[in-house]
Amino acid sequence: MDAIILAGGKGTRLKPLTDYVPKPLIPINNKPLIEWQIRYLKKFGIENIVISTGYKSKQIENYLERKANFGSKIRFSVEKKPLGTGGAIKKAAKMAHGNSFLVLNGDIVTNIDIGQMYKRKNSIALIELKTKYGTVTIHDDKITEFREKKSVPNVWMNAGIYHLDRNIVEKLPTSGAIEKTTFLKYARERNLHGIKFKDSFWFSIDSHKDLEDCSETLQLKKYRGFV
Repeated sequence: MDAIILAGGKGTRLKPLTDYVPKPLIPINNKPLIEWQIRYLKKFGIENIVISTGYKSKQIENYLERKANFGSKIRFSVEKKPLGTGGAIKKAAKMAHGNSFLVLNGDIVTNIDIGQMYKRKNSIALIELKTKYGTVTIHDDKITEFREKKSVPNVWMNAGIYHLDRNIVEKLPTSGAIEKTTFLKYARERNLHGIKFKDSFWFSIDSHKDLEDCSETLQLKKYRGFV
């Protein structure tokens, strides 16, 4: 199984860090985000990786060349202009082998067991939604309970990991988000599958607060030796 990592965004919400380095090279506990992802994929036997880059792509290439790619075979699909997730996958898929491939958003750190997705093509990893804010229980204008970051039962969100059949590539837009184009069409046709992962470690690094929360959680005893 080959994998594509989507790592071409500018990471504007992580400024001023991303004024100097691309988002994939921002460190979490002294390890750049892209390294977390490569080691994560290797854990599941995936060593052939295509990294879709754009913003400050040379910095990413230079870093991985110095690190000898951690034993993985890595190639780069470079966007001259932003193509969106759909366009980026369409371009990068030309470098991926096999009848299907994995896609991983370049800003997530997770321990989701992607081996469970191999059996079903055109599938999306789903995790149970967790609020980022405190929630309350209210009765007759009185708050009776206050909770922090509660899970919302049976509300599932896109975890940013996909297993795609190669046949989907020709249906992807040359520019645009896969979530707003091809996935919508496949969902209407009942050709898109969801694989649920409950109680998984998962962080999307979109802000400075996400960096802090992910870093602190990784330091907990149960996540030592994470990858």
